[in-house]
Amino acid sequence: MPLARIAAINLECPDPISLARFWAHLLGGEMTVETPGFCAVKVGTLHLGAIRVEDYRPPTWPSHDRSQQIHLDLTVDDLDTAEHEAVRLGATKEHHQPSPERSRVLRDPAGHPFCLRA
Repeated sequence: MPLARIAAINLECPDPISLARFWAHLLGGEMTVETPGFCAVKVGTLHLGAIRVEDYRPPTWPSHDRSQQIHLDLTVDDLDTAEHEAVRLGATKEHHQPSPERSRVLRDPAGHPFCLRA
């Protein structure tokens, strides 16, 4: 049995509503959250989020001037157990935890942030 399951993939962007509508149409998904700062599209059991970032600069590809970035939210049954195991595997816990009773923010060994969510 896996320790975690992918719940959401969140993409940074300058206009969450437009980006979410694009993905909803492309993937046949349903908009479940629509605000100026965050939108979510449900596709099967996965949510694809669009998060507003001021002064957003899109990734460059294939150039590595601005690398491809992604933020994963992982659903877990027990936050404490999952956090402990993730750290054991090489993750580091972020000092700032916006809602530690519901989620934990960590970084993978390469420094990419991700959240464990109850």
